[in-house]
Amino acid sequence: MIRFDQATKRYPDGTVAVDTLELEAPSGKITVLVGPSGCGKTTSLRMINRMIEPTSGTIWLDDTDTASMPAHELRRQIGYVIQHAGLFPHRTIVDNIATVPFLLGTDKKKARARAMELLERVGLDPAFAKRYPAQLSGGQQQRVGVARALAADPPVMLMDEPFSAVDPVVRDQLQDEFLRLQGELGKTIVFVTHDIDEAIKLGDQVAVLRVGGHLAQLAAPAELLSRPVDAFVAGFVGRDRGYRALGFSSAGTIPTRDEPTVAMGESLPTGGDEWLLAVDGSGAPQGWLHLTDEPHGAVVEDPMLYRGGTLATQGGTLRSALDACLSSPSGRGVVIDESGRLVGSTTAREVLALIEAQVEGAVT
Repeated sequence: MIRFDQATKRYPDGTVAVDTLELEAPSGKITVLVGPSGCGKTTSLRMINRMIEPTSGTIWLDDTDTASMPAHELRRQIGYVIQHAGLFPHRTIVDNIATVPFLLGTDKKKARARAMELLERVGLDPAFAKRYPAQLSGGQQQRVGVARALAADPPVMLMDEPFSAVDPVVRDQLQDEFLRLQGELGKTIVFVTHDIDEAIKLGDQVAVLRVGGHLAQLAAPAELLSRPVDAFVAGFVGRDRGYRALGFSSAGTIPTRDEPTVAMGESLPTGGDEWLLAVDGSGAPQGWLHLTDEPHGAVVEDPMLYRGGTLATQGGTLRSALDACLSSPSGRGVVIDESGRLVGSTTAREVLALIEAQVEGAVT
């Protein structure tokens, strides 16, 4: 557990970056700090490991005042991940990951063996071990940064916008991998981001800060979206917060109909609907075919497919179900099972009926 007790950071010129912050980050949970520029997110984070010393107030690590601990001992208990990973360019990936164990005097063979385990745990090929940071992509470097922070098995991790420097697709993959790791490890994590969507996706609780380091609201993501405490929080969370709140509502069993399909590598049939769904040999959807664009009898290949539509998992959220319908070029949302095989298709009208039923149930 990490607790801010009237924590304040005031600089000599009179600037107050954080003002009497009261906040608790529970053990084993992800607490996300989010807010506009100048709200003290990073300052608050760095006060935890005393990279920035508070001017007044107390920050507790479990039952210990962090100011009572030597800074180097405090930091040994805390993993730290930053934007751009901050890897040592002259060290191999395996030795980058093993940096802290080396400093703590761990046997090199043992430290490197642990680093190899972590390399696989964060989803990287062991063949990367002997490469250097410049030989990895930005997303791969961020995974190495997470592995390095985990190397000494710290109970606490601080993460300062670790995924903001990569493209949206890689960022989404890193977020999913991060949630998978947290599900396995259960660390106490304080995560800083400027992206409210990232905060909503990753946080067990989200702390919205105002400029000057004032806490505006601390709440679980679903509550933050449905019950912002004031106009500032409502404006920061965004006007589409009602749609995003659907991501916390189960769709239950989505009504579906059989969707005509064609297998990759087979010939297009004659007649039928304007749009036809292509599947692979296991029955997993691959994309839509616009039959008016293709001659009858043509063999189905990748370049022919429209891949813009997202997929909804049966039993998933209302948001994913509605998005599957709205993003589909055919107007029909594709529903799959847990193994990725096609269940059928649905429409926005049918999903909206599910939403309306849930709203009426909540009111009555």
